[in-house]
Amino acid sequence: MAAYNEGSLAVQTRVGVRDLAAHVGRSIGTGIRPIAAAFLELQPMLVLGAADADGRVWCSLLTGTPGFVRATGPHSISVAAPLPVPDGTPDGTPVGTIALDPRTRRRMRLNGLARPSARGFTVEAEQVFSNCPKYLQKRELYAPDTTTPAGTPHHGTALTPEQERFVSAADTFFIATVAPDGADASHRGGHPGFVRVDSPTELSWADYPGNAMFLTLGNLETDDRAGLLFLDWHTGTTVRLTGRAHTAYGPDGVRTTRFRIERTVETPSASPLRWSHPEYSPANPPLDS
Repeated sequence: MAAYNEGSLAVQTRVGVRDLAAHVGRSIGTGIRPIAAAFLELQPMLVLGAADADGRVWCSLLTGTPGFVRATGPHSISVAAPLPVPDGTPDGTPVGTIALDPRTRRRMRLNGLARPSARGFTVEAEQVFSNCPKYLQKRELYAPDTTTPAGTPHHGTALTPEQERFVSAADTFFIATVAPDGADASHRGGHPGFVRVDSPTELSWADYPGNAMFLTLGNLETDDRAGLLFLDWHTGTTVRLTGRAHTAYGPDGVRTTRFRIERTVETPSASPLRWSHPEYSPANPPLDS
């Protein structure tokens, strides 16, 4: 897989960062370095994005005892958890993953092909790279809640009033996108209120300046399917949304992504992990900017 697909190149050209993106793109490889392997083995959670059998894109949270995600070679990882979507094709399911550690504000992304395994599933890496700590809120990890089982998932086609309040108060969410060359999972962060609930079926947020890769926006240029994951860091409840997204380009470099909801899934206590209140990233722009 090339560092950038046609969609990402188109956005980079539009924004005028092709040279910078070419330089940053040299950090994208297919190999898992020892320092990256060590980082993965310390993580109690992994976010995964992929399309389901109906073609809907979802972003899901996987958790486990550190070591449940581990490198099994320079180009593969093993995950001791069920693959949250069907394997899709004999050649494997394209997935995007992101391992994010709020304790250290570090994150690592690995995209490739997933296949079921005796342990759970494996991913053959096609893209491996780290991101800067921009817009990552720092949190401490408390002891896991091992007594509260995950609740029954609640399905819908629009946000409930309580879910609207939850999304409006979020300082972090994850987004999954797809393209002909694979899938990707990424992170978005800001001060609470940076995600706007425009209606029970519509969200929007400003696209803050990042690393100039434009992997997410590039995928949306060619395929508007997307999945969002919101996490209650205190209770482990997740709200997953699938739908369609597009980016509007305004004057002075302002970009706004708009998301239309098609399906919702709320799962109480989906994660046993419990995190502290955040120390907000110093990179978070003020909301009135």
